[in-house]
Amino acid sequence: MVDRLKRRSRAASEPAATAPTIENLLHRHREEWARARSKAASGPPVLIATNVTGFQHATLLEAVLAIALTLRGARVELLACDAAMPACLRAERQTMPTAENFRARELVGRTCPGCVALGRSLLGPLGLTTHVFSDLVSDYERADCRHLAETVPAGEIRRFRHREMSVGEHAEAGALRYFARGDLRGVDGGEIVLRRYFEGALIAATATSNLLTRRRYASACFHHGIYVPQGPTGEACRAAGIPVVNWNPSYRRNTFIFSHGDTYHHTLMQEPLSAWKALEWTEAMESEIMSYLDSRRHGGRDWIWFHEKPDEDFARYASEIGLAPSKPVVGLLTNVVWDAQLHYPANAFSNMLEWVVATIDHFSRRPDLQLLIRVHPAEIRGTVPSRQPVTEEIRRAFPTLPANVFVVPPEAHVSTYAAMEACDAALVYGTKTGVELASYGIPVIVGGEAWIRNKGLTWDASSAEEYFKLLERLPFGHRMAPDTVREARRYAYHFFFRRMIPLPFLVPKPGKIYDLSLGSIEELMPGVHPGLDVVCEGILNGAPFIYQSERHGLHDA
Repeated sequence: MVDRLKRRSRAASEPAATAPTIENLLHRHREEWARARSKAASGPPVLIATNVTGFQHATLLEAVLAIALTLRGARVELLACDAAMPACLRAERQTMPTAENFRARELVGRTCPGCVALGRSLLGPLGLTTHVFSDLVSDYERADCRHLAETVPAGEIRRFRHREMSVGEHAEAGALRYFARGDLRGVDGGEIVLRRYFEGALIAATATSNLLTRRRYASACFHHGIYVPQGPTGEACRAAGIPVVNWNPSYRRNTFIFSHGDTYHHTLMQEPLSAWKALEWTEAMESEIMSYLDSRRHGGRDWIWFHEKPDEDFARYASEIGLAPSKPVVGLLTNVVWDAQLHYPANAFSNMLEWVVATIDHFSRRPDLQLLIRVHPAEIRGTVPSRQPVTEEIRRAFPTLPANVFVVPPEAHVSTYAAMEACDAALVYGTKTGVELASYGIPVIVGGEAWIRNKGLTWDASSAEEYFKLLERLPFGHRMAPDTVREARRYAYHFFFRRMIPLPFLVPKPGKIYDLSLGSIEELMPGVHPGLDVVCEGILNGAPFIYQSERHGLHDA
């Protein structure tokens, strides 16, 4: 999610854009801040591992968390990269346009100076102990990381474990993110970029591991939780027994999602049902969640959306593309192929594209049904446009598309919601839209790692065989039972209003994702913002990251 938000403006990468906010805030309250730091010197140690400090929005929030935790008595320390890796999250096409830039190790000159400078401007005024990668990795270890990155067979990198840490998975995810692809087959320069990310992952894991042998922390908090270097940092913390907290901007404006132990990409699917099943349900809560879900059709209450005015007249669109009104339609929703390419053991297929191709093949033998594939608009409208379009992959697998299969391209302005409402059922792999569709009573079959999985609300396949058996049951010919729809809405309320924690002092601002709106550091004290209290309690004491919106209100922007 951070990736999809971060490029609203390149201005977000300029150090001068936000630094005075943090610096001036602390300068105005320098005596209070000095007293707070002195008092917290003997408090529980917390590591904020910002690492890649060049993401203005991530570093800004983590600077605020450092202040808030210190005000609650925590001894906060910081971890940052200081131009120590040959590839990382900040390696982007604008600054590192070709694999040759990686081969020549040009990240340190092209990207690192601005990244390090932004970190100093935002984190420096805090006056907190800061550890940097170059001080934590010896010359011998750096050479060993480089040797491994150059000699491990490319096909074995994904599964490579270093000191029992799964660093290879995050290295591959980082390379895929850079190329905006779901795989590296046939990609010019793919191996050299992968090896540079692998080296960066090894350095990050080594630096974090070495720090944790010298200092013990009550918890470690950092953004993403995947890619390089955040993924390997998480691996090192878990290996050392340090509780991990990961976060990302969520969907609703002013809200963020925090998770214990790992990135939310993993944890949301395993969240216990008890976290929301016992939620006392009222008509007012149902009205609130349905109002919000209706708003998602045009994104009016979210950080980001992909259609300003989607075309809701699906009947007209269906007629134009040749859908037969006499045959049931089954919808299929794709996600962006490169996003969060991690290992999910319960997946029925190895990746989304394999799932799409297998599903089309199945429907080619089901002339009684029609398959409507809606390609995610973020493929072209996201901040990192995909370089492996689903439409091209479908065309490669099926030069002639089966007559009963229809593809809605990402540029189509037709409403995804209107399209799915016209379907007998929806097939999803990794999209969170399954949460919304179930709330409207549309039956959902899950073939991948969608967050609606394991909630007792959808048909979840853990193998290809299970998936095809579920498809054989189509068409269902009816909507979900009213009791199940009510449970789906209860979960949607939990997902969108309770797991997405409002931090109202972080406000949308033109030219940036968000900026800080604080009059004094007293606003970061306990009892002022319930959402911030939830976050700090989770980091300090392991409390669930659940905001009781039913008690405190939604705090929408």
